[in-house]
Amino acid sequence: MSVTSGTKRKEGGISETIRVIFHALVIALVIRTFLFQPFNIPSGSMKATLLVGDYLFVSKYTYGYSKFSLPLSPPIFDGRIPGAWLPERGDVVVFRLPKDTSTDYIKRVIGLPGDRIQVIDGIVNINGTPVKRERVTDFVETEMGVREAPVKRWKETLPNGVSFETLDLVDNGFADNTQVYTVPPDNYFMMGDNRDNSTDSRFSQVGFVPFENIVGRAQIIFFSVHEGERAWQFWRWPVAVRWNRLFTIVR
Repeated sequence: MSVTSGTKRKEGGISETIRVIFHALVIALVIRTFLFQPFNIPSGSMKATLLVGDYLFVSKYTYGYSKFSLPLSPPIFDGRIPGAWLPERGDVVVFRLPKDTSTDYIKRVIGLPGDRIQVIDGIVNINGTPVKRERVTDFVETEMGVREAPVKRWKETLPNGVSFETLDLVDNGFADNTQVYTVPPDNYFMMGDNRDNSTDSRFSQVGFVPFENIVGRAQIIFFSVHEGERAWQFWRWPVAVRWNRLFTIVR
């Protein structure tokens, strides 16, 4: 009797553990699909707002849902189920690259449908009006103890009052003077904050981004490690983690 009872308790314990794991996986899938999805930053195109090695949560419910909101992006419907808000100028968003929908990009919304966007001498112009910008303290890269040359940093303020900082690596950069881009209906114009080191809507590789391709809005940095470090190497966290960036809001 005692052996049989012990076996039943053991089987009951195993089945309970399986149920707990299954429920946890279902909850995680629901959260990832409909609420928040984690992303990490692999390049410096959004410096100094986002750094290589930042890990952030992107809210998927803010703008509603498209097929790109779902795992594996199944083509079960076209368009977008409306959310609470439309993208606004200054929002930092993750989107699927129009020419390669298997690739995620993260940039800042600069142009809305119908806007005319042009860069003149490094200054963004929206509908013929230059975006206000003012010089602030230079950005100095100090990753892993290596101090690089200072980079010009500007504070830009969009017409809706949203302010953020951008970097200007070189004067008269390749995309410091552009044609006029007229944003089509249901599309958005994206730019990286690291203006001379960002492949964005100024270039044909990206172009205008359909609303359907937007995955969600970047909300909060929940983890961050120095460039070249690996987040899973927990034994290096005391020196590898950028502790001052944890739980900071993305603006």
